[in-house]
Amino acid sequence: MSVIVEGAVTGTPAPPRPRRRIDWGKLFTWTVLGWLFVPIVFMIAFSFNDISGRHNVTWQGFTVKWYGQAFDHADLTQALFHSLAIALLTMVIAGTIGSLLGLALGRHTFRGKGTTNLVMFAAICAPEVVLGAALLSLFLLMGVTTGFVAILLAHVMFTVSFVAITVRARVITLDPKLEEAARDLGAGPWTTFRLVTFPMLLPAIMAGGLLAFALSIDDYIITSFVAGEVTTFPLWIWGATRVGIPPQVNVMGTLIFAAGVLLAVINVILARRQASRGRP
Repeated sequence: MSVIVEGAVTGTPAPPRPRRRIDWGKLFTWTVLGWLFVPIVFMIAFSFNDISGRHNVTWQGFTVKWYGQAFDHADLTQALFHSLAIALLTMVIAGTIGSLLGLALGRHTFRGKGTTNLVMFAAICAPEVVLGAALLSLFLLMGVTTGFVAILLAHVMFTVSFVAITVRARVITLDPKLEEAARDLGAGPWTTFRLVTFPMLLPAIMAGGLLAFALSIDDYIITSFVAGEVTTFPLWIWGATRVGIPPQVNVMGTLIFAAGVLLAVINVILARRQASRGRP
């Protein structure tokens, strides 16, 4: 205490405060996230734009009337219905197949496991133009008519790998002692899977399913190869750019984004509850 008083009396300068270092990694992360969210912010903002012409590119005033007229364009509504139906079916089918594949890859060793991993990563890394052209050639060779079913098969094909990798990563981290304890208590294989294994895998399965849904609903390149006469939401938007995109597109995009965020939040809540239950 005397040292402090003496320094104050004699005018001894106080030691310099340490400078706060800039966390460049955190700054870069937030910059990238901000850059990614800028289009979404503009989409949400322009869904409230009170436009008077065809082109919704300049702010002319605030209104909520477009939300009441969201389904006034019949062809746009039909395109959105196609995208939602295909995305939901893709989520269910790819989620089921990918979850079983991820469980097998993470739990068992079998002949052809390395080849399966290679094929999965090849499907993820391959350019969509290559996948679209290859699928179109395959469908023509097999006599599959382009359209709704062809789009669904194509979306399941390129999304199942994402689900499998997500579930496999969770399977690898599972504690086998929990399943052994269930079997020691008299539970059979099915009961153990239903009451122990599946609840622990559920957050990863939901995450993989949501990823498949997101990849399917906004796909344009692969869909354009196999769509035939069917128009999806991205295909309709691309066609409308020549004459002007109506504000309903932004409204529907905002609603889809809000639904996706809601599902993601629910998945995070379920994952946290599952993690808290697993703590000792």
